[in-house]
Amino acid sequence: MEIKELQERVDAWIKEYGVRYFSELTNMACLTEEVGELARVMARRYGDQSFKADENTDPADEMADVLWVLVCLANQTGVDLTVAIEANFAKKTARDKERHKANGKLQAKG
Repeated sequence: MEIKELQERVDAWIKEYGVRYFSELTNMACLTEEVGELARVMARRYGDQSFKADENTDPADEMADVLWVLVCLANQTGVDLTVAIEANFAKKTARDKERHKANGKLQAKG
């Protein structure tokens, strides 16, 4: 699925099933909540914590929730995510094309 299609499908779903978008501020709070839920799964799966009984263990589900709310915010604020990510690639490439290669901390340990 292309990013444009994702934005269109989320918008169609909201209009058919969600009645309307939550306010931008509510969605920002929801995004923060969803990132926290992803952090919890990651801390338990890859960190030192253990899962509780009946707790979601699927990072993919939490990542999809994060992406969903981010797309909602983009739709609400008129952001074309395809344009935004292309601009972000250009910015990162111009800024970091040599920086990470020169970072001794990132070199393979052997």
